[in-house]
Amino acid sequence: MLASFCTLCGNAGNQCLLRAERQCCKTINHQMAHLRESSEKALKLLRTLPRVQIGNLRPNPNSKQNDKRGRAQHGGDKHGAGNKGSGQRQNFMRLGYETGNQPFYLRFPYEPYYKGHHMRRQYPPISMLKLQVLIDTNRIDISQPIDIATLCNSGLLSLKPAELQYGFQLTDDGLDNFKAKINIEVQHASEAVIAAVERNGGVIRTAYYDPRSLHILANPKKWFEKGLPIPQRMLPPQDAVEYYTDAKNRGYLANPEEISKERLVLAQKYGYELPRIEDDVNYEMLTAAKDPRQLFHGLEPGWLVNLVDKTIVKLKAT
Repeated sequence: MLASFCTLCGNAGNQCLLRAERQCCKTINHQMAHLRESSEKALKLLRTLPRVQIGNLRPNPNSKQNDKRGRAQHGGDKHGAGNKGSGQRQNFMRLGYETGNQPFYLRFPYEPYYKGHHMRRQYPPISMLKLQVLIDTNRIDISQPIDIATLCNSGLLSLKPAELQYGFQLTDDGLDNFKAKINIEVQHASEAVIAAVERNGGVIRTAYYDPRSLHILANPKKWFEKGLPIPQRMLPPQDAVEYYTDAKNRGYLANPEEISKERLVLAQKYGYELPRIEDDVNYEMLTAAKDPRQLFHGLEPGWLVNLVDKTIVKLKAT
């Protein structure tokens, strides 16, 4: 309408239109400046004010506040604790506990995954990458054989036999970056992990330890301070015999000749040249192995270690 009026009025109309546009631009600029100033003030306040918390928030407008206080005849309630029971007595059930005679894992007996779950052996994982880091930071001395005692004495790994932890398993994370030549004994290892160790000229062995032996190896100093002789290691249970007698798993009860054959087979499978341990300068260290009844390298069952005098009491030969 304004444009049609200005068209009828000629030049006077054009001037009127220009004045209207200028006035409109001034109004918009003024509003934008006001908004910018308001936002800057708000941001400045936020920089100085504390964090928004429940304690510094105002209640909603027209909201009602509960004026009840106390308990019983004084007008109060039970503060969300309910009527008797665990809420008032504060004797809550442990996490995961289900009342009744049929908890979840017994209610559906056709699910077999939980069968014997409370007796299954656990093997905390150690990645090849973490093992390489421990070696690079001198937490582990690779000039000596590595076993459970060596890993626990690094200060970064722990073993809890009371929680059914039966040793360590070596996982294949970071195996492409593993470059150390070691003689290591673990409780479980995959085929790729075995290949990664033997590719560098090392030796890997899987061995079983009973719970008492694990307690001793997890903290050897504590056992030696008791002044007790070193016990024998027990043989594996029936369900673990097959694994530790298999040369493919490098089991400590396997035939050494079969292990040598499997080393060559694995090298051909993964396409690397198997180093000759016989020609290595660290041949004695690489071939060092414990007896199936032995706990520590260089210490026989029945010997007594005296930490105070730094002596070893050996059994007299009969």
